Amino acid sequence: MFNFILSQGKRDWLKQEFGNLQKEKVLLQQSLREQQSQTTANTEDLFLELLEIGDALEALLDYFEQNPNPSPESIQRLPKSVGAVHRKFLGVLGKRQVLPIEIELQSTQPDFNLCRVVDREVKNDMPDQTITKIVRRGFSLGEKILRPTEVIISKSSIGEV
Repeated sequence: MFNFILSQGKRDWLKQEFGNLQKEKVLLQQSLREQQSQTTANTEDLFLELLEIGDALEALLDYFEQNPNPSPESIQRLPKSVGAVHRKFLGVLGKRQVLPIEIELQSTQPDFNLCRVVDREVKNDMPDQTITKIVRRGFSLGEKILRPTEVIISKSSIGEV
């Protein structure tokens, strides 16, 4: 066993450092509890907002279940109603900085950091690799791409790859 002899000054310094570490530990634990509490509150808010969207969709479904032969006016209002639910959904995402990736149709040379080509179609009136259709919208979270935009691009003739 080793026997160390410490001066009174060193002992006092070690006691002070140990006390500082204990205080820092308590502060870190308190900060962690606060962060966990905030995360829980944010998660609950998100779920409550998603439940509102679910309620709106459920109300639409219930209406059409109870009215198997809806009036022409109801059918005409359907796109507006679904659009309102979709805007609400995008609003929930937007509050959390999850934003749609804006891609222009008929832009040449898709940005492969933002797009994923899922198909090609013959379009002799367009330059090769022109975006002809957006199949599925992409989303980003800040600088991170959560899901790339899925696109169809042009090719000039059937024989080309």
